[in-house]
Amino acid sequence: MDCLDHRMLSALRAHGGDPRVAGAARALSRAGEHGALWIAAGVAGAAVDGTRRGAWLRGTALTAGAHLVSMGVKRVVRRPRPAHVEPLVRTAGRHSFPSSHATSAAAAAVAYGTLGASLIAPLAAAMCVSRLVVGVHYPSDVVAGAALGVLTARLGSRWMTGGPARPVGATGAAGAAVQATPHDRRRA
Repeated sequence: MDCLDHRMLSALRAHGGDPRVAGAARALSRAGEHGALWIAAGVAGAAVDGTRRGAWLRGTALTAGAHLVSMGVKRVVRRPRPAHVEPLVRTAGRHSFPSSHATSAAAAAVAYGTLGASLIAPLAAAMCVSRLVVGVHYPSDVVAGAALGVLTARLGSRWMTGGPARPVGATGAAGAAVQATPHDRRRA
């Protein structure tokens, strides 16, 4: 597994030799630091969608919570960052597993996708790939982070929407028809 992780990372990091790809990957990495992009997206959703403001804010809390959980897992696992490739960005910490960028991106994709924000999922996928292109995570770090983000958001989906938890993968356009929370129904 480690050998495959190393080879896949080396291949993806090689794409960072293209200045356009490197620039986009760096920008995504910076925007995703500490979940900032996703938290800002949730707050913006709450500001624009007053009828579901509570659901947006709870989705933002789930996204931030997923990020915090990933940071806790990092402190337990303590896997070092890849040393066989030259990173294109500086990192906030020394530990690699799981990718907190991937965790918060996947949590946001599930939480905000439930509210109909269909553009979040492709941006979240790009964020995950960017961590490989900039050379600061192994692919298994990103996969584990994304899985943790999805799991966290799915576990909190009932709280977020006030309805029953929906199966993993029920996001996007089909996920737009979410039942309003009791708090949101009172506000409407």
